[in-house]
Amino acid sequence: MDPGTPPAKGPKPSDSYVQSFARGLEVIRSFSADTTAQTLSEVAARTGLTRAGARRILLTLQTLGYVETDGKLFRLTPRILDLGFAYLSSLPIWNLAEPVMEDLVEEVRESSSAAVLDGLDIVYVLRVPTHKIMRTTLGVGSRLPACWTSMGRVLLAGLPDDELQARLRSHPMERFTDHTTTDVDALIAHIHQARQQGWCLVNQELEEGLISIAAPLTSRTGQTVAALNISGQANRTSADMMEKTLLPTLLTAARTISRMMDAPRG
Repeated sequence: MDPGTPPAKGPKPSDSYVQSFARGLEVIRSFSADTTAQTLSEVAARTGLTRAGARRILLTLQTLGYVETDGKLFRLTPRILDLGFAYLSSLPIWNLAEPVMEDLVEEVRESSSAAVLDGLDIVYVLRVPTHKIMRTTLGVGSRLPACWTSMGRVLLAGLPDDELQARLRSHPMERFTDHTTTDVDALIAHIHQARQQGWCLVNQELEEGLISIAAPLTSRTGQTVAALNISGQANRTSADMMEKTLLPTLLTAARTISRMMDAPRG
């Protein structure tokens, strides 16, 4: 075994699994808003690689233009955005959806976002903000836990029951605020309710003061492929007000974007 390579964690190398590529992705993911610049030792510690293994990957990424270094600290370069935008550019629907969301935000005077499900996270693919409503800055590529967000529950509601149960029963329940649902059965009941009514409202479960309402974006066959939300501040937009005055506009926008998904594009 190469001295710079630790024992494999997870899948073993095979014709269908390239371990060195997987480790390269782990190095990229070790950078975040909290770790924008890292030493070689920090990258190795966060990824479980040896210093030699981490160094080879970082230098490869540097050669390709995805990483830069001042000799001590390593940072991602703007070229890393190519990887994320490759996904977005493969789904031209978001270019069409953005004007609909801009009109939605103009009408309701609240921020709107669209997200997809990745495991038990939601990943933002489009966002039209009005005011900053969270301590965390959200943008394309941002991740939030699906269980305690309105878009997440709408997306989880689109899963078959056996898959939903399997995902949630193995997922640790976290408490973010006094309002967070931490009982698995209660959480599943909330998701079933979202599935039945075709929308979901979450009131301050992820962050104090944050309230949001979401609707599914569906294909012609009824499959939920993404979610659209309106988010606001609880001290000026109550749950009752959001449901009565903002939900109809949200549902109209969601239906419009859903129809776009199946419209012929040439």
